[in-house]
Amino acid sequence: MLLWMVMPLARAAEPVIDAITEMVARPEVLRGQFSQEKQVSGFRNPLRSQGRFLVARQRGVIWTTLKPFPSEVVVTADRILSRQRDGSTRVELDARQQPAMRSINAIMFALMSGDVGALSSQFHVDATRVDQGWRLQLTPKSAMLARAFRSMTLQGDRYVRDVEIVEANQDRTRIQFSDLADTPASLTADEAGRLD
Repeated sequence: MLLWMVMPLARAAEPVIDAITEMVARPEVLRGQFSQEKQVSGFRNPLRSQGRFLVARQRGVIWTTLKPFPSEVVVTADRILSRQRDGSTRVELDARQQPAMRSINAIMFALMSGDVGALSSQFHVDATRVDQGWRLQLTPKSAMLARAFRSMTLQGDRYVRDVEIVEANQDRTRIQFSDLADTPASLTADEAGRLD
């Protein structure tokens, strides 16, 4: 599950990874709120946004920004679609045209759900237990991912509560999740339609 350069360290780390994997909930549907802050090189003040999200296993992610400007991004295994306030839509990426996008989408699902197994296939994972939760420090394995990300840090308990992404250009994004709920366990007709 976890590959380390030094095998004794891998054997020591595996119980921590196993414990975190057991701890993280795997609901069919997870809904919640997010607040995001991005520090962009050359800008004095961070860019802030807030909204709500939905993660549906095997279906996708709906990321709805409410502030400062309403918009929505829908991520499925096949595409990334953006919807603007006026209802217009635009396909940002399509896996049929850009097959590498599938791995980006898989990483997004794994980040949102705390899927340690999926993350360890793409990243070197340094896992630690923290108080009643856990922390994962991720560094890319492939040169392709390293061109985009320097590191990612996830913290949580039963759910991912905090994500920090450091991009290769040193821009930083921090996302905090709150008001997490795994009920109702099925999608509403509206949610299902937005994921189609």
